[in-house]
Amino acid sequence: MPEKSLSEIPRPLRELYEKGSIALQRQNLDYAMALFNQVLHKEPAFYDCREALRATQFKKAAGGTSFFRKVLGTASNSPLLAKGQLVVRSNPLEAINLAEQILNTDPGNTPAHKLLADAALEANLPRTAVLSLEIAHKNAPNDKDIGMALGEALARAGQVAKAESILTALLRAHPGDIPIAQALKNASAKRTLSEGGYEALAGGTGSYRDILKDKSEAVSLEQEGRQVKSEDVAAKLIEEYEARFTREPNNLKLVRSLAELYAQKKDFDRALGYYQKILTSEGADPSLEKAITETTLKKFDQSLAQLDPNAADYAETAARLREERQAFQLAECRKRAEKYPNDLQIRFDLGQVYFEAGKISQAIQEFQKASNNPHRRVAALTYLGQCFAQRGVYDSAVRTFQNALKEKVVFDDEKKHLIYLLGSVLEKMGRKEEAIEQFKQIYEVDIAYKDVAAKIDAYYASQ
Repeated sequence: MPEKSLSEIPRPLRELYEKGSIALQRQNLDYAMALFNQVLHKEPAFYDCREALRATQFKKAAGGTSFFRKVLGTASNSPLLAKGQLVVRSNPLEAINLAEQILNTDPGNTPAHKLLADAALEANLPRTAVLSLEIAHKNAPNDKDIGMALGEALARAGQVAKAESILTALLRAHPGDIPIAQALKNASAKRTLSEGGYEALAGGTGSYRDILKDKSEAVSLEQEGRQVKSEDVAAKLIEEYEARFTREPNNLKLVRSLAELYAQKKDFDRALGYYQKILTSEGADPSLEKAITETTLKKFDQSLAQLDPNAADYAETAARLREERQAFQLAECRKRAEKYPNDLQIRFDLGQVYFEAGKISQAIQEFQKASNNPHRRVAALTYLGQCFAQRGVYDSAVRTFQNALKEKVVFDDEKKHLIYLLGSVLEKMGRKEEAIEQFKQIYEVDIAYKDVAAKIDAYYASQ
């Protein structure tokens, strides 16, 4: 998610931002903060608004805060900080919002700035990360981790000279520190590339072919960098990698790339053959085993797609393939769960497979375990509530959905889904008034969500 300028923001949000700027000029700080937070909730990449919010927060803090208010603020911020740290990888935008809630009352809070910066880098918002890390660095100039993070964020934001300056000073304070030295080396290399013409590339006035003398290398780099490679590009890369593989048979990174390229071309047998080479050389690891499972499932899907719907045995063959696919998926997921019993992500995956197979009792066991994974807790509770509802244990379903909702601060699609599920269970229990209150929460922010409009209209029509 690249950071956005004012011209890239929708008109209604630009108007709110301008109202906030006027409120800031008039020292109406609470109103300005409310407006800026509202805009950033919708457009977290709007950097100018982030800067304006930060200025407003510091102005408000400069107005005077009593000792007791500071102490109370610190105590109330702890749960927000803990929640943010739990979701920083799985939902970085939610972590940013949680950090801002802390900064609204305590704009100099270093842990909150570190959380916000970590989440911003995860969301590919390097300038936003720099904004917080510069404040954190000013608060703790001798903190090595903050200095390293600031150097990385500056480099990613294109401020390479400044990154080098920060990292050079840090290396002087920690002579011989290998990670700092490596970070400085990376920043210097980035500056060299920038001076060699990459700035023109970023600005849209140059190209890799203008920068690199070796035109074939330019083509290769351009092709490798694409997230989704076209058929002809994938074929060319496979040809190159196969040639390299004959010279570098022990290059497992190359083998993995070949497996992924063959999987992309839907040549699943060859992909699985290369994955097997890695398995033979290095032994098992969860990510490799998951890749093998997913590739095999795609092979099943390909076989299903290639069936002739007009064939006399189509229904029978399709049913058999689907049954084989489900049995394979379940067996593989069980095997991984037995092999890595403490991997809660695998427990979550197994719970999903059980749920889709209609094995609700087994799914409940897995989701109960997976709910201890902070990154999967809300999703696991969501499934767990649905399991209880399918078993007809509605009171447990209600409590589970309510517990999941306590974890949700931001009103996103996941929260809407949870509220809808809770309302649906309350409806089945005959608790219509409570159910309609849940549906109203969604109706007020997203009238088009599922059938909430019809439910609300029917309710009021019956009154």
